[in-house]
Amino acid sequence: MLIEELSQEQLQAQFEARIKAGEKIEADDWMPEEYRNALIKLISMHGISEIMGALPEKEWVPKAPSLFRKLGIMAKVQDEMGHGQLLLRVVEDLLKPYGKGRDDLMQDLFEGRLKFHNVFHMETKTWGDAGLIGWLVDGAAIISQTNMLGASYGPYARALQRICAEEVFHAQHGEAIIMALAEGTDEQRAMVQDALKRWWEPLLFFFGPASSKTTGTSKQDITIKYKIRINTNEELRQSFFDKYVPRILSLGLELPDPTMYYDKDQKLWIYEQPNWENFKKVQRNEGPKSQERLALRRTSYENSAWVRDALSSKVV
Repeated sequence: MLIEELSQEQLQAQFEARIKAGEKIEADDWMPEEYRNALIKLISMHGISEIMGALPEKEWVPKAPSLFRKLGIMAKVQDEMGHGQLLLRVVEDLLKPYGKGRDDLMQDLFEGRLKFHNVFHMETKTWGDAGLIGWLVDGAAIISQTNMLGASYGPYARALQRICAEEVFHAQHGEAIIMALAEGTDEQRAMVQDALKRWWEPLLFFFGPASSKTTGTSKQDITIKYKIRINTNEELRQSFFDKYVPRILSLGLELPDPTMYYDKDQKLWIYEQPNWENFKKVQRNEGPKSQERLALRRTSYENSAWVRDALSSKVV
């Protein structure tokens, strides 16, 4: 039977059967609108966050303490921009049925409809911040992204294979900076401790609010329903704690949350909830650096319009 002859119910049933069987969905395959829209929201946010995420570290390229460190952070910035371009290309295929493209995504960003990750709205006040982004922010990103390496949408899963491999190097880059500072002078150790204190709340925000108790119909659960990802927000946050709290303590650093402890009976970390109102402010682009970074991205996009025009013009 041709796909045109199937009812929506039959198409949905076939699609869900493919997902359950572990098949990969490709860009030209039939897919439910809720699946397509969930992918567009997730991957466009991921792609834009890779691009916007390069900006906080870009500020430290001219201020890096040595040529070695300068080369390292420049390479990292270049990688992040490449990740963003790769992911936006994946989104473009999903947008084609709606007659939309890359320019629509950028306009959504500038007009506040497309969000970028909360951590990239923050200030990078010291070299300790630059190291901590690589160590803990990229560490959190690895936990989040490896959770989707088996994503049911094939183009995203394949893109993540490359991205996650490179993010491992980024985390090692950040860890090397933090280790050098933690083993340095009292002033350098204090720099790391101060950075950790300021970035703790954004790191808790990184994985988003705890998952809804509802099933199947909530926006947050659609990604799990269709096997785009495996674990919930809180499960990912707990994995982050499992990996990084012992490492933080091993460096002689203090956790910014003195109430935090591991409950052996529940097998989870008990921690003080961050102020989720601050998270909502950042989502509204009211973070410390939100407008400045959006303005920089907007100016860059406008200034490079001639390149896009030249590339899209037909050669006579």
